[in-house]
Amino acid sequence: MLFLKRRQLTSLDMEIQFTTRVFKEGRTFVAHALELDVSSCGGTKEKALKNLKEAVRLFLEEAEKMGSLKQILQEAGYSKTGQLGPKYISVQRVTLPISLTHAKA
Repeated sequence: MLFLKRRQLTSLDMEIQFTTRVFKEGRTFVAHALELDVSSCGGTKEKALKNLKEAVRLFLEEAEKMGSLKQILQEAGYSKTGQLGPKYISVQRVTLPISLTHAKA
């Protein structure tokens, strides 16, 4: 879900929502923020999600320092007016058989 909400405080604070997927690579859990294309990992699902939140926070803070935050959020589908970008209908694994004539075994 895409959502950006601003609150008036001494500095500009934001609350951001994003869609995550968590998968396992070996013994490591990987969490990925789909809209922002930011990932992190951890030894448990919970740790991976906690690390992802920190990674997203750092990513957005650095983008603000560099002056590219507005562009990044627009490209990810966020808007100031609360209008959301494309809504995910589903996330699923798809299998596609492919015949490769030049592949080496």
